[in-house]
Amino acid sequence: MQIFLDNLAVILTVIGIFMAIVLPGIGSAKGGAMIGKAAAALISEQPEKFGQSLVLYMMSASQGLYGFIIGFLIFMNLGLDDGLTFVIALRCFAAGAIIGFAGLFTAIHQSVAATAGIQILAKKPEHSTKGVIYAAMIETYAIFAFVISVFIVI
Repeated sequence: MQIFLDNLAVILTVIGIFMAIVLPGIGSAKGGAMIGKAAAALISEQPEKFGQSLVLYMMSASQGLYGFIIGFLIFMNLGLDDGLTFVIALRCFAAGAIIGFAGLFTAIHQSVAATAGIQILAKKPEHSTKGVIYAAMIETYAIFAFVISVFIVI
């Protein structure tokens, strides 16, 4: 038990890194699979729409990138010259949790909107920008979480 308490700051920081990287990664992977499935169906019938569908596909990948950046910033706190304090560890844990859960859920829900955007692209390509806008609105919540996590960890 004493070993756990002596290393609690490091443990919290590592959990923060885990949440920051793994949770948005899961969301981005799940979202990419959903959008990719719809995009592949579209491209099989209308291959000229690959570029437009790629924009929608890439949107859910951004959460994985945000999580990776926060995870890296948290990792940088492990090598503090002054030592990792409990307060810094709590901040790292909080930053990882914020971007982790926000990234997980926004990537999944953004992919639902982006899949609907693929359907717009298939049926009314002149309105495809509207599908991108719907998906981008969900992205704003991931950006908010990213910015707050950066402020917390820096």
